[in-house]
Amino acid sequence: MFIISLFKQRRIQSVFIFGNKMRKTITILGSTGSIGRSALRVVNSMIDEYEVLGLSCFSNIDIMRQQIVEFSPKFVAVESESICLSEDFLKLKKDFPNVKFLEGKLASEELASIEVDVCVSAIVGSAGLKPSLAALKSAKRIALANKETLVMAGEFFLNEAKKNNCEIIPVDSEHNAVFMLLNNIERKHLSKIILTASGGSLRDCPVDELGLATSQIVGDHPTWDMGPKITVDSATLVNKGLEVIEAHYLFDIDYNDIEVLIHHESIIHSLIETIDGSVYAHMSVADMALPILNALNFPNRVCNNFGRLKLKEIGSLTFSELDDHRYPAFTFCIEAGKIGGIAPAVLNAANEIAVESFLKGKILFTQIVKVIEYVIHKTSFVKNCNIEDIFNADKEARIMALNFIGSIST
Repeated sequence: MFIISLFKQRRIQSVFIFGNKMRKTITILGSTGSIGRSALRVVNSMIDEYEVLGLSCFSNIDIMRQQIVEFSPKFVAVESESICLSEDFLKLKKDFPNVKFLEGKLASEELASIEVDVCVSAIVGSAGLKPSLAALKSAKRIALANKETLVMAGEFFLNEAKKNNCEIIPVDSEHNAVFMLLNNIERKHLSKIILTASGGSLRDCPVDELGLATSQIVGDHPTWDMGPKITVDSATLVNKGLEVIEAHYLFDIDYNDIEVLIHHESIIHSLIETIDGSVYAHMSVADMALPILNALNFPNRVCNNFGRLKLKEIGSLTFSELDDHRYPAFTFCIEAGKIGGIAPAVLNAANEIAVESFLKGKILFTQIVKVIEYVIHKTSFVKNCNIEDIFNADKEARIMALNFIGSIST
């Protein structure tokens, strides 16, 4: 299997000294987001192992200020051009003269291009693709939390990773769980992968009342603490659909051999079934610190101080079949994945525009899938495409989605 064999090619070399111990350098793209903050929690627990070289954010310089104080990065990237012109940002630069600030829309790409041992790619959405691509040439290992990188450009990205001898280890809890499970079996014995889904914040809402759900209600996820965009994606199950596409590329597995189950407790993150009918589950507390810990330290295991399962307190684990009527957007994700080429990028772009519009109150929750359906069915797909085709398709799909939203919201 490509992703496993790639991981075994080399070990990360350290370049910083902490006391008498060498430390690895780490850059975190999207450090002020939920995954980025979790990554820094992990780094803080291993401060004698890692030197924070760089941090990036889009606009949240208040949290970035706190992170600079705590971790003393050498580089900080801020993408929002309006924030970079603000008095608060000018004060930030003045207060930290030893930090090299990278500014503007290419700032994260510039940061990702700086040589480092580990790059955590945690920028949400399609905005994370270009920085992830840049990191392939400068990082020895990418801990990949940005699923859109593989959704939009999976084949291209993994081929470039192989060319650059860059390790890719998934950080999504589901994919990290599969990755860890697959290290314990021979690939020829694998029958299928089973990804679990919480069902999102509206899993118990009557289907005919979904259109009444506000962004505040949708944003109240039952088990995970995530940003607003991913929490909406969890409610539509687009998030899981994107994860199926991601799993297809990461583990080189056919879509027909990837199953999704609704699992309310979010205790089992993924399962694998072997050809003899045995099923192996990866279980842990619902905290992103654990998959990040695994991604940073693989193939070694280190002590986890972020929480332990207490099965006797959980009592029971429940599973149910995915309801296509409740989650129609999931079907379009799988359809786009099977089409391949630019289709997943088009799907992702339409969804990002639709979710943003929902969060701004421009469309109803149930209209998110209408936007996706319209853009998918209005696009002519070409399977043989290059990276520029993907970026162009992303741009055109966004324009199409915005135009459609304008027609249904007026």
